[in-house]
Amino acid sequence: MAKSNRFKKAAANIGAAIGKADRTAHKVAKAGVLARKELDDISKQVDALKAQLIKTTKRLKKALA
Repeated sequence: MAKSNRFKKAAANIGAAIGKADRTAHKVAKAGVLARKELDDISKQVDALKAQLIKTTKRLKKALA
C-alpha cells in the first residue's frame, strides 16, 4: 500500500507541474497576441504621421519658394 501512495503523490505532483506550465504557456501566448496587435496599431500611427509629415514638407517648400 505504501508504494501505491507514493506513486499517487508523484503522479499528482507531475500533473500539477504540467498544469502550471500549461497555464503559463497560455498566458505567454495571449500576451504575444496582444503585443502584436499593439505593434500593428503603433505602426499604423507611424505611417499616418509619416504621410502628414510629407504633406507638411511639401506645403512648407511651396511657401518658402
